[in-house]
Amino acid sequence: MFLTLEVALISAYRKNYNYDGELFIEFGDNDTFLVMTYKLVVETVVAPEREISIKDALKISEEVEIGDEIRVNITPEQFGRVAAQTVRQVIMQKISEVDRKQVYDRYSEKIGSMITGKIQRFDKGDTLIELDDGIEAILPFREQIPAQRFRQGDYIKSVIIDVKKVSKGPQIVLSRTHPDFLRRLFEQEIPEIPDKLVEIRSIAREPGIRSKIAVWSAEEHIDPVGSCVGLRGSRIQVVVNELNGEKIDIVKWNPDLTVYINNALSPAKPRTMQYIEEDKRMIVVVPDSQLSLAIGREGQNVRLAAKLTHIKIDIVKESDYIRSLDLG
Repeated sequence: MFLTLEVALISAYRKNYNYDGELFIEFGDNDTFLVMTYKLVVETVVAPEREISIKDALKISEEVEIGDEIRVNITPEQFGRVAAQTVRQVIMQKISEVDRKQVYDRYSEKIGSMITGKIQRFDKGDTLIELDDGIEAILPFREQIPAQRFRQGDYIKSVIIDVKKVSKGPQIVLSRTHPDFLRRLFEQEIPEIPDKLVEIRSIAREPGIRSKIAVWSAEEHIDPVGSCVGLRGSRIQVVVNELNGEKIDIVKWNPDLTVYINNALSPAKPRTMQYIEEDKRMIVVVPDSQLSLAIGREGQNVRLAAKLTHIKIDIVKESDYIRSLDLG
């Protein structure tokens, strides 16, 4: 703070008194300070800003000689008012900077966490949300679930995905479309997940339409899929309602890639698969009657399965596959 004040006071002095020489500030008791500079001791002063006569120098120190440099108080009487205004501005600015840094640090540590806030207003498609500590966050239009509507004053859940440093202070960016939002909802509704009995291995999502989530359990007596669905679908329905009816496929993860992809393509039932390792691509053969089921509407099922497993998936009709074998 003292360093900041010194820089501000020196800047104010130079601005008000057009002084370009060396300056420093001496702080005393009772909030007092002096504007000081070094001057060269000379017989006859030619440059008053940088020189002081031996006669005047001896009034400051009896041990000074011509050619020495001596510290000189150059604080004008009328500088007090300017200084007070400068100090006030610096202190307010410093407090604001500290507040902004605290907000930035606090929310940067929460990236990926779910948070609840109250809708304050809407601005060109974006939604401004007040968090429980009075800080305002933004839910951009692109991070909102399509076709889901809220009203001013509603409380909504979202996940923190970024904290940006902007001129007005930290901008906390929220999302309801990010895969982590689905992850946090599952953690909230399925106690086996925070208890480490069930683990989320992967998530693929097309917000507001459909998602696939791969789960696994090291405990043989626990059914990870059943744990997430709940009795008569009670657990998963809470998540679906929060996501405006988004369809959620819960897939059992498996270390065997063939089994995993087979699960990921559900409800389709592949006949056979062929993995091309160099391309990280799986050729999946399905019955002709299940081609559209495997691909899904506008390719959605196979696209999500590929995102979930991180493998390229090519769907082939069984009749075409048999024909290629015959030709081969």
